[in-house]
Amino acid sequence: MTKQNQFYPQVVFHPGETLAEKLEEIGMGSKEFAVRTGKPEKTISMILNGKSGITPDMAVQFESVTKIPAHFWLNSQRNYEEYLARQKRNIIIAEAEEWTRKFPLADMIKKGWLPQCKSIAEKTAALFSFFKVSTPEAWEAFYFGQQLRTNFRISLAHIGEPYAISAWLRMGEIQSEELDAPVYSETKFKEVLPEIKSLMAEHPADFFYQMQQLCLSAGVKVVHTPCISKAPINGSTRWLGDNPFIQLSGRYKRNDIFWFTFFHEAGHIIKHGKKDIFLENVKYAEYDERKEKEADRFAVIWTLSDEEESEILENDNLSEQDIINFAKKFNTHPAIIIGRLQHKKLLPYTVGKSFFEKVELSE
Repeated sequence: MTKQNQFYPQVVFHPGETLAEKLEEIGMGSKEFAVRTGKPEKTISMILNGKSGITPDMAVQFESVTKIPAHFWLNSQRNYEEYLARQKRNIIIAEAEEWTRKFPLADMIKKGWLPQCKSIAEKTAALFSFFKVSTPEAWEAFYFGQQLRTNFRISLAHIGEPYAISAWLRMGEIQSEELDAPVYSETKFKEVLPEIKSLMAEHPADFFYQMQQLCLSAGVKVVHTPCISKAPINGSTRWLGDNPFIQLSGRYKRNDIFWFTFFHEAGHIIKHGKKDIFLENVKYAEYDERKEKEADRFAVIWTLSDEEESEILENDNLSEQDIINFAKKFNTHPAIIIGRLQHKKLLPYTVGKSFFEKVELSE
């Protein structure tokens, strides 16, 4: 995430030192130089002592007397000021060690979210770049203080493991930036949902890519962000600009859970507005139980409706072939039926294991 192989000199001298050397070379005192450049002697003295900087106006005037181009003086001043700023930056980085250690760094590096880093200072700098913040306080203002409510409308301050969850959410944003999508169309999204339901039923090897492309055609961005240590989150829905954004972890690696989570998130998009952020399997201050139940109901309708479930349960002795037949009839996957009945404790967990498809998505 950070630029590699950048060189920053360990020491940069104030341009006043170069000016002092030049004046000594041409045998000119500071008072004479002040007269020749039309500047107060006190100003020249402060520059020579490194207590004041060279302005563009001075640089042009110095050029006439020293025969050294104005751009040299300006570049020297700029390099020195950058050096001072980086020195201050190094202090901030050193003081942020405790903050940095709160993140699951090893896992983030392993997954390629952060570059390989040798020191804690390098890890801190990489985290700043990853989150696009300049200090831990800026990170807290964004993720805890909600100071940019148009971008992040919930606070992670009072949830478990806010650092890991913020990293997972941020990685999803980075992934979303790689996707081009038109402006969201609710009509188009509703049109592609039946096609996505068929993907759920068939579960082809490239199901995620096909589902992602169908969603993109409606202006909905969908990414897979693998679970990270200390962030047990199934999925999230929020708006990024003009596009709703679904982030899925595939946490349980089971197709029935994966598809229910997807349709749950789709329900948030269709039924709820732009102002909310939804995190699944995480309790947070803005958690709205009513909206979560509405999204659950939406997912039930699209995966296996109550009416379809009731018809299945009319059979006292369900065979595996019965499950397959019902799945074909309702355009769903056998694992959806098995998972639903097991979740309601209507079927032992030892039954139907062969129907579950393992969800293995590239990290």
